[in-house]
Amino acid sequence: MTQTISTNQVISQAAGYIVSDMDGEKVMLSIQSGKYYNLGQVGGDIWDLIKEPVSIEHIVQSLQSIYDVSQIECEEQVRSFLEKLKEEGLILIS
Repeated sequence: MTQTISTNQVISQAAGYIVSDMDGEKVMLSIQSGKYYNLGQVGGDIWDLIKEPVSIEHIVQSLQSIYDVSQIECEEQVRSFLEKLKEEGLILIS
């Protein structure tokens, strides 16, 4: 079982992806694998937030200022999304 991402870890984008906006949703292409990813609107917001290394806590606070969502639900959703990005090698964790 992989270790889950904790709130005090710092997350940032991995290099090597072409990202584009399509009707308010972010889509990206892995230059290395040729895979396409549709991050959606909220996923695109998270992607924008991790351009620079940032904590999950900061991501959650930023999203709560945009969306009407509880801190617990937001944190769970952010962690779940970041776990998927981690599995695909799309983020760096420190």
